[in-house]
Amino acid sequence: MLVAVFCLVSGTALAKGKDHKDKAGCCTATAYAALKACKYEVKDDYWIARGNCNNLSDPDARAECTQEAKDTQIEGREECGAQFEARLEICEALGEAPYDPEIDPEMFVDPADIGGSEDPNPYSPLVRGTTWTYKGGTETITVTVTEDTKVILGVTCAVIHDVAEEDGEVIEDTLDWYAQDIDGNVWYFGEIAQEFQDGELVSIDGSWTAGVDSAKAGIIMKAAPMVGDVYRQEFFLGDAEDMAEVLSLTGSEVVPAAECNGNCLVTKDFTPIEPDAIEHKYYAPGVGLILEVNPVTGDRMELQ
Repeated sequence: MLVAVFCLVSGTALAKGKDHKDKAGCCTATAYAALKACKYEVKDDYWIARGNCNNLSDPDARAECTQEAKDTQIEGREECGAQFEARLEICEALGEAPYDPEIDPEMFVDPADIGGSEDPNPYSPLVRGTTWTYKGGTETITVTVTEDTKVILGVTCAVIHDVAEEDGEVIEDTLDWYAQDIDGNVWYFGEIAQEFQDGELVSIDGSWTAGVDSAKAGIIMKAAPMVGDVYRQEFFLGDAEDMAEVLSLTGSEVVPAAECNGNCLVTKDFTPIEPDAIEHKYYAPGVGLILEVNPVTGDRMELQ
């Protein structure tokens, strides 16, 4: 039986189950489409692995390789299911409407004016020359608002340089593209993320640009967040689907470089691509992000 993944724009949020596959609204239909794509990818990886196993001369090694391929396939299917459930939860929070934000370049400010004629977003102040340094364990992250710009979908975006180091060695070098609208919301238009190992570039996975291959911009920080807000920070299906939920406007925390006493914005950042990966982030007004906490392990990345 074929599964329809077309959406009814007028449909309301639907419960889970086979009865809704043919009646899904756009969000749920997207979740089903991503599920099918994930399953096909797992199947493709499995048969490629089996093909490679067939070219091992040693029978024991060949058998071990085949079993490993089967185990990986099972894990992959389970991950596909977990991602699907996570996307359905997002649909319950956001509703069934298509995610298709209207981008009007005239509604965005010049990055050079932020901090001058344009007030910066209090929780994400994109003032040129600002640098934040975070440390946690053996990792250091340095984030700088550069004077560079990049035009995406007609919008002039600020270029934010983000460098992660492990024991002094660069492991990731990223350029993020942000733009502030006239209401003070900060939008995320994409990134080029370079991962390094032993000084060699090994991956640019997760890189995306709004308007390319159906990728769409999201809001990285609202101008006036409210408790309970849930929103997309980016949307490149299967590759970049970061989300945020506002947990509190009255958080308190202390880190080496800043503190907030009952006035921190606290968010839960998550993604259906990695359902178990959750971060709690604390933002101090006028400063920006001061702390990331893993709620499971307690690991902290603190502003220095």
